[in-house]
Amino acid sequence: MAGENAAPSLLIVEDDRTLSAMLAELFTGEGYEVEVAYDAQRGLHRGLLGDFAAIIVDRGLPVMDGVELVEVLRARGISTPILVLTARGAVADRVEGLDAGAQDYLVKPFEVPELLARIRALVRRPTGSSTLRAEGLCLDRVTRTASGRRIGADVELSEREAALLSVLMTAPGRVHTRDQLLSAVFDGADNPGVVDTYVHYLRRKLGRGIVRTVHGTGYRLGAE
Repeated sequence: MAGENAAPSLLIVEDDRTLSAMLAELFTGEGYEVEVAYDAQRGLHRGLLGDFAAIIVDRGLPVMDGVELVEVLRARGISTPILVLTARGAVADRVEGLDAGAQDYLVKPFEVPELLARIRALVRRPTGSSTLRAEGLCLDRVTRTASGRRIGADVELSEREAALLSVLMTAPGRVHTRDQLLSAVFDGADNPGVVDTYVHYLRRKLGRGIVRTVHGTGYRLGAE
């Protein structure tokens, strides 16, 4: 937030204009400064550039799924608290959203007092660290430096290498398809082969066991 006494700012990424208008009116009435993005691309742009206290992301966005948007924001080093709002309430869906880097997950239809309470809790929460730790690795997303007992000396990574490793470390037990990694890390690219290329770069710098191939599916962070 811009100042200690400034009104907390929210970014709402919701393609349903009726719901987004209702949410904007609700939170404005509660004293928040609200900005609305009607698709994931605009949400990504504003999430990367804006200084928000929290972000509400609808899961069922066109073109890019809300969970993918969360992954992209986390891969780019954005630690703003995120709540995923969705009609999908299965445990697997909740786990997927949380593993992608969201702090909370609320299923529609929801009670307004609960939504308000959850956002208040997110706004009070300290901003997350720029450093990721998983499976004996440490990644500083600001300096793009990898370290840890598995690789010995500190290793400087390129922007894309660091973003790819960040996605894998954010959900270390999850298998990511090439298409998911392509969407999360490589803007505008349409050839999944670029993912294989950057996996090769990471293995060359950090060791082959850092990224594991799951044949027929994609990649995951290698277990220590």
